[in-house]
Amino acid sequence: MLSLHSFLAEPIQRLIELHRLSGSDYHSQAQLLGAFDRFVAEQVPPRPAQLSAALVQAYQERLTGLAPGTQDNYWSVVCQLCRYLAARDPRVYVPEPLTRRRAHLRRRPYIYPPEQIQALLGAAAALPPSGSLRPHTEQTLLGLLYCTGLRIGEAIALRLDDFQPAQQRLLVAAGKFRKARWIALAPSVCQALSDYVQRRLAFMAPCAAAPLFINLRGRALCHCSINHDFHRLLQACGIARGGPTSPRLHDIRHTFAVHRLLAWYRQGEDLNARLPALATYLGHVNIASTRYYLQPTAELLGQVEQRFHILYREQVKPPGGVS
Repeated sequence: MLSLHSFLAEPIQRLIELHRLSGSDYHSQAQLLGAFDRFVAEQVPPRPAQLSAALVQAYQERLTGLAPGTQDNYWSVVCQLCRYLAARDPRVYVPEPLTRRRAHLRRRPYIYPPEQIQALLGAAAALPPSGSLRPHTEQTLLGLLYCTGLRIGEAIALRLDDFQPAQQRLLVAAGKFRKARWIALAPSVCQALSDYVQRRLAFMAPCAAAPLFINLRGRALCHCSINHDFHRLLQACGIARGGPTSPRLHDIRHTFAVHRLLAWYRQGEDLNARLPALATYLGHVNIASTRYYLQPTAELLGQVEQRFHILYREQVKPPGGVS
Protein backbone atom coordinates (compact mmCIF):
# COMPACT_ATOMS: atom_id res chain seq x y z
CA MET A 1 0.00 0.00 0.00
CA LEU A 2 1.44 3.35 -1.06
CA SER A 3 1.88 5.76 1.85
CA LEU A 4 0.69 9.27 0.91
CA HIS A 5 0.87 12.37 3.12
CA SER A 6 0.18 15.53 1.12
CA PHE A 7 -3.13 17.31 0.46
CA LEU A 8 -3.14 15.41 -2.86
CA ALA A 9 -3.17 11.99 -1.17
CA GLU A 10 -6.84 11.28 -1.86
CA PRO A 11 -6.93 12.25 -5.56
CA ILE A 12 -3.61 10.45 -6.18
CA GLN A 13 -5.06 7.29 -4.66
CA ARG A 14 -8.20 7.64 -6.80
CA LEU A 15 -6.11 8.07 -9.94
CA ILE A 16 -4.08 4.95 -9.13
CA GLU A 17 -7.24 2.92 -8.50
CA LEU A 18 -8.76 4.20 -11.75
CA HIS A 19 -5.79 2.99 -13.77
CA ARG A 20 -5.77 -0.38 -12.02
CA LEU A 21 -9.48 -0.86 -12.65
CA SER A 22 -8.74 -0.41 -16.35
CA GLY A 23 -6.43 -3.43 -16.17
CA SER A 24 -3.11 -1.60 -15.86
CA ASP A 25 -0.61 -2.67 -13.21
CA TYR A 26 0.41 0.99 -12.69
CA HIS A 27 2.91 -0.04 -10.00
CA SER A 28 5.94 1.94 -11.17
CA GLN A 29 3.79 4.98 -11.99
CA ALA A 30 2.29 4.82 -8.50
CA GLN A 31 5.79 4.93 -6.99
CA LEU A 32 6.59 8.03 -9.05
CA LEU A 33 3.37 9.67 -7.88
CA GLY A 34 4.46 8.82 -4.33
CA ALA A 35 7.67 10.78 -4.92
CA PHE A 36 5.64 13.80 -6.06
CA ASP A 37 3.37 13.43 -3.02
CA ARG A 38 6.41 13.52 -0.70
CA PHE A 39 7.71 16.62 -2.45
CA VAL A 40 4.35 18.39 -2.04
CA ALA A 41 4.11 17.34 1.62
CA GLU A 42 7.45 19.02 2.34
CA GLN A 43 6.33 22.40 0.98
CA VAL A 44 5.26 25.40 3.06
CA PRO A 45 2.40 26.11 3.44
CA PRO A 46 1.52 22.41 3.57
CA ARG A 47 -2.06 22.79 2.22
CA PRO A 48 -2.34 25.26 -0.68
CA ALA A 49 -5.73 25.88 -2.24
CA GLN A 50 -4.92 23.87 -5.36
CA LEU A 51 -2.04 22.49 -7.35
CA SER A 52 -0.43 25.70 -8.58
CA ALA A 53 1.93 26.37 -11.47
CA ALA A 54 4.65 27.45 -9.04
CA LEU A 55 4.47 24.15 -7.14
CA VAL A 56 4.56 22.02 -10.29
CA GLN A 57 7.40 24.04 -11.80
CA ALA A 58 9.37 23.77 -8.55
CA TYR A 59 9.08 19.99 -8.83
CA GLN A 60 10.29 20.12 -12.43
CA GLU A 61 13.32 22.09 -11.25
CA ARG A 62 13.99 19.39 -8.65
CA LEU A 63 14.05 16.78 -11.42
CA THR A 64 16.75 18.50 -13.48
CA GLY A 65 19.55 16.51 -11.85
CA LEU A 66 18.09 13.20 -13.05
CA ALA A 67 18.89 11.45 -16.31
CA PRO A 68 16.72 12.62 -19.24
CA GLY A 69 14.72 9.40 -19.47
CA THR A 70 14.13 9.37 -15.71
CA GLN A 71 12.96 12.99 -15.84
CA ASP A 72 10.44 12.03 -18.51
CA ASN A 73 9.09 9.19 -16.38
CA TYR A 74 8.63 11.37 -13.29
CA TRP A 75 7.15 14.26 -15.28
CA SER A 76 4.67 12.16 -17.27
CA VAL A 77 2.82 10.96 -14.14
CA VAL A 78 2.64 14.54 -12.83
CA CYS A 79 1.05 15.61 -16.13
CA GLN A 80 -1.44 12.74 -15.81
CA LEU A 81 -2.32 13.81 -12.28
CA CYS A 82 -2.76 17.46 -13.29
CA ARG A 83 -5.06 16.55 -16.17
CA TYR A 84 -7.08 14.34 -13.82
CA LEU A 85 -7.42 17.14 -11.25
CA ALA A 86 -8.20 19.79 -13.89
CA ALA A 87 -11.21 17.79 -15.04
CA ARG A 88 -12.81 18.68 -11.69
CA ASP A 89 -11.12 21.98 -10.89
CA PRO A 90 -10.25 24.29 -13.81
CA ARG A 91 -7.91 26.30 -11.56
CA VAL A 92 -5.41 23.42 -11.52
CA TYR A 93 -2.31 24.08 -13.57
CA VAL A 94 -1.75 21.55 -16.35
CA PRO A 95 1.88 21.54 -17.56
CA GLU A 96 3.04 20.66 -21.02
CA PRO A 97 4.86 17.35 -21.54
CA LEU A 98 8.61 17.62 -21.84
CA THR A 99 9.17 18.56 -25.47
CA ARG A 100 12.91 18.01 -25.58
CA ARG A 101 12.60 14.35 -26.53
CA ARG A 102 16.02 12.82 -26.74
CA ALA A 103 17.39 10.20 -29.03
CA HIS A 104 17.48 6.91 -27.17
CA LEU A 105 21.24 6.74 -26.80
CA ARG A 106 22.74 5.16 -23.75
CA ARG A 107 25.18 7.45 -22.05
CA ARG A 108 28.52 6.10 -20.93
CA PRO A 109 28.44 5.68 -17.15
CA TYR A 110 30.99 7.25 -14.87
CA ILE A 111 33.06 4.70 -12.93
CA TYR A 112 34.14 6.12 -9.57
CA PRO A 113 37.68 5.18 -8.52
CA PRO A 114 37.93 3.83 -4.93
CA GLU A 115 39.40 7.09 -3.61
CA GLN A 116 36.36 9.04 -4.83
CA ILE A 117 34.01 6.54 -3.17
CA GLN A 118 35.91 7.06 0.09
CA ALA A 119 35.71 10.84 -0.34
CA LEU A 120 31.94 10.70 -0.94
CA LEU A 121 31.41 8.56 2.15
CA GLY A 122 33.48 11.00 4.21
CA ALA A 123 31.55 13.99 2.88
CA ALA A 124 28.23 12.25 3.64
CA ALA A 125 29.34 11.67 7.24
CA ALA A 126 29.96 15.42 7.60
CA LEU A 127 26.51 16.52 6.41
CA PRO A 128 24.51 18.81 8.73
CA PRO A 129 22.83 19.00 11.13
CA SER A 130 25.56 17.74 13.42
CA GLY A 131 24.45 15.00 15.79
CA SER A 132 21.38 14.14 13.70
CA LEU A 133 20.53 10.90 11.93
CA ARG A 134 21.00 12.46 8.49
CA PRO A 135 24.79 11.98 8.03
CA HIS A 136 24.52 8.36 9.18
CA THR A 137 21.63 7.77 6.78
CA GLU A 138 23.42 9.28 3.80
CA GLN A 139 26.72 7.54 4.49
CA THR A 140 25.12 4.13 5.11
CA LEU A 141 22.92 4.45 2.02
CA LEU A 142 25.85 5.33 -0.26
CA GLY A 143 27.97 2.55 1.26
CA LEU A 144 25.18 0.04 0.70
CA LEU A 145 24.75 1.13 -2.93
CA TYR A 146 28.48 0.70 -3.58
CA CYS A 147 28.81 -2.66 -1.81
CA THR A 148 25.67 -4.27 -3.27
CA GLY A 149 24.91 -2.50 -6.56
CA LEU A 150 21.32 -1.87 -5.51
CA ARG A 151 19.23 0.52 -7.55
CA ILE A 152 18.47 3.68 -5.57
CA GLY A 153 14.74 2.95 -5.83
CA GLU A 154 15.28 -0.50 -4.34
CA ALA A 155 17.37 0.90 -1.49
CA ILE A 156 14.91 3.59 -0.39
CA ALA A 157 12.03 1.08 -0.61
CA LEU A 158 13.68 -1.23 1.95
CA ARG A 159 11.79 -1.85 5.19
CA LEU A 160 13.27 -2.61 8.59
CA ASP A 161 12.21 -6.26 8.43
CA ASP A 162 13.86 -6.65 5.01
CA PHE A 163 17.23 -6.60 6.77
CA GLN A 164 18.09 -9.94 8.37
CA PRO A 165 21.43 -9.53 10.19
CA ALA A 166 21.51 -13.09 11.52
CA GLN A 167 21.43 -14.43 7.96
CA GLN A 168 23.53 -11.51 6.64
CA ARG A 169 21.10 -10.72 3.86
CA LEU A 170 18.59 -8.20 2.54
CA LEU A 171 15.26 -8.88 0.90
CA VAL A 172 14.63 -6.65 -2.10
CA ALA A 173 10.87 -7.02 -2.37
CA ALA A 174 10.32 -4.02 -4.66
CA GLY A 175 12.81 -4.71 -7.42
CA LYS A 176 12.48 -3.68 -11.06
CA PHE A 177 9.51 -5.33 -12.79
CA ARG A 178 8.37 -6.30 -9.25
CA LYS A 179 11.03 -9.02 -9.16
CA ALA A 180 12.07 -9.90 -5.60
CA ARG A 181 15.50 -11.25 -4.69
CA TRP A 182 17.80 -11.85 -1.73
CA ILE A 183 21.03 -9.86 -1.43
CA ALA A 184 23.87 -11.54 0.46
CA LEU A 185 25.89 -9.09 2.57
CA ALA A 186 29.56 -9.14 3.45
CA PRO A 187 30.15 -9.22 7.24
CA SER A 188 31.50 -5.65 7.22
CA VAL A 189 28.45 -4.38 5.30
CA CYS A 190 26.12 -6.25 7.63
CA GLN A 191 27.85 -4.69 10.67
CA ALA A 192 27.64 -1.18 9.22
CA LEU A 193 23.95 -1.65 8.46
CA SER A 194 23.33 -3.02 11.96
CA ASP A 195 25.03 0.03 13.49
CA TYR A 196 22.81 2.31 11.42
CA VAL A 197 19.67 0.43 12.44
CA GLN A 198 20.53 0.94 16.11
CA ARG A 199 20.82 4.71 15.56
CA ARG A 200 17.69 4.75 13.44
CA LEU A 201 15.64 2.90 16.10
CA ALA A 202 16.85 5.36 18.74
CA PHE A 203 15.57 8.17 16.51
CA MET A 204 12.14 6.59 15.97
CA ALA A 205 10.22 3.80 17.71
CA PRO A 206 10.63 0.43 15.95
CA CYS A 207 8.02 -0.80 13.49
CA ALA A 208 8.84 -3.78 11.27
CA ALA A 209 7.07 -2.35 8.21
CA ALA A 210 8.64 1.11 8.59
CA PRO A 211 11.23 2.35 6.06
CA LEU A 212 14.81 1.33 6.74
CA PHE A 213 16.22 4.68 5.60
CA ILE A 214 14.35 7.75 6.84
CA ASN A 215 14.72 11.53 6.70
CA LEU A 216 14.69 13.91 9.66
CA ARG A 217 10.88 13.85 9.65
CA GLY A 218 10.83 10.09 10.05
CA ARG A 219 9.54 9.50 6.51
CA ALA A 220 10.91 7.40 3.68
CA LEU A 221 13.65 9.05 1.65
CA CYS A 222 12.68 10.73 -1.62
CA HIS A 223 14.67 9.95 -4.77
CA CYS A 224 14.76 13.62 -5.76
CA SER A 225 16.07 14.75 -2.36
CA ILE A 226 18.75 12.05 -2.31
CA ASN A 227 19.84 13.00 -5.80
CA HIS A 228 19.99 16.68 -4.79
CA ASP A 229 22.14 15.84 -1.75
CA PHE A 230 24.39 13.64 -3.88
CA HIS A 231 25.14 16.55 -6.21
CA ARG A 232 26.19 18.58 -3.18
CA LEU A 233 28.51 15.75 -2.15
CA LEU A 234 30.06 15.65 -5.62
CA GLN A 235 30.75 19.38 -5.37
CA ALA A 236 32.20 19.04 -1.86
CA CYS A 237 34.56 16.30 -3.10
CA GLY A 238 35.64 18.24 -6.17
CA ILE A 239 34.24 15.63 -8.55
CA ALA A 240 33.53 17.51 -11.77
CA ARG A 241 30.06 17.47 -13.28
CA GLY A 242 28.97 18.27 -16.81
CA GLY A 243 29.58 16.68 -20.18
CA PRO A 244 28.44 13.34 -21.60
CA THR A 245 29.91 11.33 -18.70
CA SER A 246 28.78 13.58 -15.84
CA PRO A 247 28.77 11.52 -12.60
CA ARG A 248 25.37 10.35 -11.41
CA LEU A 249 24.08 8.53 -8.36
CA HIS A 250 23.07 5.55 -10.53
CA ASP A 251 26.69 5.26 -11.69
CA ILE A 252 27.55 3.79 -8.27
CA ARG A 253 25.68 0.68 -9.44
CA HIS A 254 27.85 0.58 -12.57
CA THR A 255 30.93 1.06 -10.38
CA PHE A 256 29.95 -1.91 -8.20
CA ALA A 257 29.70 -4.16 -11.27
CA VAL A 258 33.04 -3.04 -12.73
CA HIS A 259 34.89 -3.31 -9.41
CA ARG A 260 33.40 -6.76 -8.80
CA LEU A 261 34.57 -7.91 -12.22
CA LEU A 262 38.02 -6.43 -11.56
CA ALA A 263 38.25 -8.31 -8.24
CA TRP A 264 37.36 -11.60 -9.96
CA TYR A 265 40.05 -11.03 -12.58
CA ARG A 266 42.63 -10.43 -9.87
CA GLN A 267 41.49 -13.55 -8.01
CA GLY A 268 41.79 -15.68 -11.15
CA GLU A 269 38.09 -16.56 -11.21
CA ASP A 270 36.29 -18.06 -14.20
CA LEU A 271 34.33 -15.09 -15.53
CA ASN A 272 32.00 -17.24 -17.65
CA ALA A 273 30.88 -19.02 -14.49
CA ARG A 274 30.65 -15.84 -12.41
CA LEU A 275 28.69 -13.56 -14.75
CA PRO A 276 25.31 -15.36 -14.27
CA ALA A 277 25.72 -14.91 -10.51
CA LEU A 278 26.42 -11.20 -10.98
CA ALA A 279 23.35 -10.84 -13.22
CA THR A 280 21.17 -12.49 -10.56
CA TYR A 281 22.67 -10.35 -7.79
CA LEU A 282 21.95 -7.17 -9.76
CA GLY A 283 18.38 -8.27 -10.44
CA HIS A 284 18.80 -8.60 -14.20
CA VAL A 285 16.70 -10.89 -16.35
CA ASN A 286 19.73 -12.08 -18.33
CA ILE A 287 23.45 -11.49 -18.83
CA ALA A 288 22.79 -9.17 -21.78
CA SER A 289 21.51 -6.52 -19.36
CA THR A 290 24.57 -6.97 -17.16
CA ARG A 291 26.99 -6.41 -20.05
CA TYR A 292 25.88 -2.77 -20.24
CA TYR A 293 27.28 -2.29 -16.72
CA LEU A 294 30.67 -3.79 -17.49
CA GLN A 295 32.38 -0.69 -18.81
CA PRO A 296 36.11 -0.93 -19.61
CA THR A 297 38.49 0.93 -17.34
CA ALA A 298 42.28 1.11 -17.45
CA GLU A 299 42.59 -1.32 -14.53
CA LEU A 300 40.08 -3.75 -16.01
CA LEU A 301 41.70 -3.72 -19.45
CA GLY A 302 45.07 -4.27 -17.79
CA GLN A 303 43.76 -7.40 -16.07
CA VAL A 304 42.22 -8.65 -19.32
CA GLU A 305 45.52 -8.15 -21.14
CA GLN A 306 47.46 -9.89 -18.39
CA ARG A 307 45.15 -12.90 -18.41
CA PHE A 308 45.27 -13.12 -22.20
CA HIS A 309 49.07 -13.01 -22.11
CA ILE A 310 49.22 -15.86 -19.58
CA LEU A 311 46.82 -18.01 -21.59
CA TYR A 312 48.75 -17.25 -24.78
CA ARG A 313 52.05 -18.38 -23.25
CA GLU A 314 50.45 -21.57 -21.93
CA GLN A 315 48.71 -22.58 -25.18
CA VAL A 316 50.91 -21.16 -27.93
CA LYS A 317 54.59 -22.15 -27.85
CA PRO A 318 57.21 -20.94 -30.32
CA PRO A 319 59.05 -23.43 -32.59
CA GLY A 320 61.54 -25.55 -30.70
CA GLY A 321 59.47 -25.56 -27.51
CA VAL A 322 61.21 -22.56 -25.97
CA SER A 323 58.72 -20.42 -24.05
